[in-house]
Amino acid sequence: MSISFRKAALAMGLPLVVLCSNASAASPSDALLEAQLAAAAPALAPKVLKLALSAMQCAMNSGLEASRRLAVIDYSLSANVPRMWVFDLNKRVVLHKELVAHGKNSGEELATRFSNRVGSYQSSIGLFRTGETYDGRNGYSLRMEGLEPGINDKAYERAIVIHGAPYVDREFISETGRLGRSQGCPAVAEGVARRVIDSLKEGQFVFSYYPDRNWLASSRYLHCNRSAVAAVRESLDGQDS
Repeated sequence: MSISFRKAALAMGLPLVVLCSNASAASPSDALLEAQLAAAAPALAPKVLKLALSAMQCAMNSGLEASRRLAVIDYSLSANVPRMWVFDLNKRVVLHKELVAHGKNSGEELATRFSNRVGSYQSSIGLFRTGETYDGRNGYSLRMEGLEPGINDKAYERAIVIHGAPYVDREFISETGRLGRSQGCPAVAEGVARRVIDSLKEGQFVFSYYPDRNWLASSRYLHCNRSAVAAVRESLDGQDS
C-alpha cells in the first residue's frame, strides 16, 4: 500500500485495511523472536517489547510490508537514561540503545503529556513507519509517518522526525539535571544520529510507548493481541490501588 494512499485514508478517517484477528496466541516463531530480543535488551520492559512486536505484527498482517528493523521508545522512563532501542529483526540483536528527547511540552525529565496536534510541541505515541531522509535545519533527519488516526497521524504535517541535537548529551544532563527537550521530535545525540537514521530509514517500524489508557483501549494495532494490552492495563490498575 503506497504512503500517499495511506495518508488519504487516514485523512478521511478510513481504516487502512482489514486488520488481523483478535487472536492472542503467539506462534512459536513469534515467541522465539520475543525471547531473543528480550535477552538482547534486558533493560527494556518485557511488556513494552511485547506490545511493540504485537503492533508491528498486526500492521504487517494488515498489509504493510515486513521491516528489517524495529525501534522501540519507552517514554515512561526518565529522559536521563537510554530509552530507545533499535533492533535488527533478522539478526535479533540490538543495534543501538540511545538517549532520546521528548517534546518540551510533554514534561521535564519525565514525559507525561502527548499530542497529535500541530503546534503542541509534545511527543506522540503509537506505531510509526519511517520514510525518506533529508537534510534540514536540524541536519540529517528521518521523516516518519504516523499510522494511528487521532494518535499520531499528523506526524508528517508536524514534521515529527528523528534528528540529532546538541541537547541530547550527558553533559547537558550534568549541567541542567535533565536531558534537553525538542519540539516533539524523538531527537538523539548528534554523534549517533546518522547511524541511527541509516539503520531505520525507508520503511522500518518505530513504536513509541507510554501507558496512556485511552491509547491502550483504542489502538487498532494493539488489539490484535488483547492479552498483551490486558497485561499492561492490569499493571496500571495495580499502581492505582
